Amino acid sequence: MPRGGRGDGDGICQWLAVFARIMLDTEMKTKSKQPDDLRTAVSSQREMLTTLISRSMRKLSRDCIDLMDDRNGLEERLITALKDKELSNCKHLYVLNADMVQIVANVTRHGLEQESFGRDRSSRPYMQDIVGTTNFRLSEAYISRNSKRPSLTAIRVIRDWDNNLIGFLGADYDLRELPATRDTYREPQDWQQMKGDPSIRGNLFGQQRMTSIVDENIDDVLAVLSELISFHGVFHTKIHFSSSRATIWMVDSPYNYRLLSANDLTNPDICLAYPHRDYTDLAIIPQEAITKIFDMFKQLRFADENIYLRSGSINICNGMVALNFSCDGSHYIRWDEFLKNGMEFWFGKVI
Repeated sequence: MPRGGRGDGDGICQWLAVFARIMLDTEMKTKSKQPDDLRTAVSSQREMLTTLISRSMRKLSRDCIDLMDDRNGLEERLITALKDKELSNCKHLYVLNADMVQIVANVTRHGLEQESFGRDRSSRPYMQDIVGTTNFRLSEAYISRNSKRPSLTAIRVIRDWDNNLIGFLGADYDLRELPATRDTYREPQDWQQMKGDPSIRGNLFGQQRMTSIVDENIDDVLAVLSELISFHGVFHTKIHFSSSRATIWMVDSPYNYRLLSANDLTNPDICLAYPHRDYTDLAIIPQEAITKIFDMFKQLRFADENIYLRSGSINICNGMVALNFSCDGSHYIRWDEFLKNGMEFWFGKVI
């Protein structure tokens, strides 16, 4: 724990400052916002999908105006529409009347789903507040009632030649069948802090760090892991200090993880099980920084008997360090920022 002792005022104040630093009251806090964060990526994807879908649905809705009293005619037109490139990814096409009741079967690439005729869709979320606000809406993603898969629904208002609302054109999409409109989302590298289980935080004062097998052999354990990363193709590892185990991911087999027990971690012979590999060119973290990061892990593990590092991970390819403390608070931080901050960032100046 920070020097000064819990019995004196300065020690208590410093200890409370440590507690406040690591266990935040906010659910997630980031130092800055990247323009390509998750919400922005989702919004951009929706805009692209709207552009792709809305034009075709507008044209199709106009073709439906004179067919609203002709079920067979509507279904034939929708069948033809599914052959168009811009609607070919659609799972269901259908038409509703002005009361939001379905007046055709669901039209699919595999035929008609007759049981959908007459379905009242007025209570569905994508139909709420659409009248008078917009002529086209792409719903938020939802879990479909039947397939139990993430889905989207596009709704286009159908108006007659005098601009009176006479119905709605609907198109359901399975998210897995949507056309790709952008690259894979790129995770930002901002420092993030997240709070964990409230019951663990509430019992923080009643727990103390128990010495684990990894704790007793921490220098050897960290040396083995540093060797595996630097010379044996490990690009990601997570060390569970309290339960004395680690998981590793290899550049040769990135889809599988290996579990290393306490016996493995304390035995340098384990390095013989993994072939020599040059330090990957994909790495963002310099090879010489690995031991420095692990040294910080060691200091955070032993810095306090109540607030201590429970697990830590390092990914040399995305450059991120992850920390989970005894209060169940988690931190995700760039490797260089992690080293730059040093111990004073977490525990303040010792007195």
